[in-house]
Amino acid sequence: MNYDPLYGPGHAPVVPRPVDTELWLAREFTAEVAAANIHEPAAMIQAAAGLYYRLAALVAALDAERGEGR
Repeated sequence: MNYDPLYGPGHAPVVPRPVDTELWLAREFTAEVAAANIHEPAAMIQAAAGLYYRLAALVAALDAERGEGR
């Protein structure tokens, strides 16, 4: 089975905003996708992809704040 990964080496790196902003965005998006219909595959894929990117940005912001380059 062939597939395209959600995030791979060819994708642009995440450029985080300040931690407070990323945390706010993560909370907002989490609240937004909580109402998604679990029986709609497209809605679940969109929620999963969005949550992945929000989490990646939050982790990158925390790493940047701590001076840890990844």
